[in-house]
Amino acid sequence: MANKIKVKLILELRAARMSRNTIAATRHMSKNSVSDVFHIADSLGITFDTVKDMDEEIVYRIFYPDKHVIENMYRNPDYEYVHKELKKVGVTLKLLWQEYCDKCNSSNEISMGYTKFCEGYSDYTIANKLTNHLDHKPGVITEVDWSGPGMSYVDATTGEVITVYLFVATLPYSQYSYVEPCLDMKQDTWLRCHIHMYEFFGGVTIRTVCDNLKTGVISHPKEGDIILNDNYEALGSHYMTAIMPTGVRKPKQKASVEGTVGKVATAIIAKLRNKLYYSFHELKMGVSNALTDFNNQKFQKREGSRKAVFEEEKSYLHNLPIIPYEIAEWIYGRKVNLDCHVVYNKNRYSCPYQYVGKTADLKVTDSNLEIYISRERVATHTKFPDYVINRYSTHAEDMPDQFQQPEWDNTRIRRRAYSIGSSTGEVIDRIFAGVKIKEQGYNPSLSVLRLSKTYSEARLETACELALTRVKTPRYHHVKSILATNQDQIYLENKNASVKPKKNTGGYVRGAEYYGGSSND
Repeated sequence: MANKIKVKLILELRAARMSRNTIAATRHMSKNSVSDVFHIADSLGITFDTVKDMDEEIVYRIFYPDKHVIENMYRNPDYEYVHKELKKVGVTLKLLWQEYCDKCNSSNEISMGYTKFCEGYSDYTIANKLTNHLDHKPGVITEVDWSGPGMSYVDATTGEVITVYLFVATLPYSQYSYVEPCLDMKQDTWLRCHIHMYEFFGGVTIRTVCDNLKTGVISHPKEGDIILNDNYEALGSHYMTAIMPTGVRKPKQKASVEGTVGKVATAIIAKLRNKLYYSFHELKMGVSNALTDFNNQKFQKREGSRKAVFEEEKSYLHNLPIIPYEIAEWIYGRKVNLDCHVVYNKNRYSCPYQYVGKTADLKVTDSNLEIYISRERVATHTKFPDYVINRYSTHAEDMPDQFQQPEWDNTRIRRRAYSIGSSTGEVIDRIFAGVKIKEQGYNPSLSVLRLSKTYSEARLETACELALTRVKTPRYHHVKSILATNQDQIYLENKNASVKPKKNTGGYVRGAEYYGGSSND
């Protein structure tokens, strides 16, 4: 339920000559809400003196008579009575709601639905800082949070003390808990902890309740829809669990994990405080062993242990999906090149030839790369490791057949290269000879030929001639480097200087006519 605007307080502060900006800043209110109260007060001619003796609720109704009209239609339940009755054996909210409905029917009043009745009781317990006496149902909720206190280990190589953070999760019904040490609290770490948590529990609850942390929740307004970040929402969809952030500054809405965080501080952090760890792996093993002891420890005010009760709850959990969720990175706006490939981390992944020239989005996980065009997945590849570069992942079916030739094919590219010169043609031939599929040679060849537009065909031919003397298979960056540093011109000058005209050492030879020839015989 949205927080009501504190109309009477705003009027009192206004009477004290505080500006609307000051009121908003000091009382943590919206500037729009404060301005709205100022405007309505002026239009109705109301001052603080007018309402100072009135109840806050009455003043609010004067300013906003149309709000919460629907709530006024219902008979308000006596939640104080409800709270007391729930402490009795066998009394449930369902029973108390039915009794409430019977009273409404007998007095010809409108009763609210069961869901609204429960929400009202939840708001009542939070507003009055009471403990909700509702028994948690098995397999419904998982509560997750970061532990405030942390741990540390000493890097055996550098001697540096490394801070470690603890991810904590609890099933409220059994109080069975999961704790994972982490080196940071970033989004990917948060998501991986959820994956490991579901695997640890061996199933998934209907809801996953979290805090309003920035790694998971983009916006949680007082009114309107909660906005989760894309990856957190995708994780919830994959595991078929509803991600439900608690209200802002309302820790009692996830009281189980809040309590577990405190117990973890004693059962794990304090228990291991005198142990010195020299690697993250050692610390994780220590936490895992302490967590096992914690879950197996007998309850003080209840029969059994967390582990024993969890064995009952486990059958209520939803099954894990066959394939675990993979954290994905989205890369937007990559062009499908002429060779039917898109580029990611200096590697190329094929896409059906029909999409050449179109813009693609890439979904990249730890193991796969998926290509999407117009929000439709058109290709899936096994991702190359991060240390691999200049590799091709090509599906044969993505390549065009003889009846679907692209605008440029290998024959036309070669013809164009040889029109520039034999050396340029030889460079292009070697590029095509070095690829398994001819389409893989399109872009490397065309990138070389495009250099003629910047540096002229003559210079390109000279640069290719020089590159062939240095590299077995010249590529764009070889030829471009030669042209950019004018090495082709230096090479050409040296080549021309080495070709000198031959000297005439035989003297001047006179012909036969000089000596009379046959006329002197």
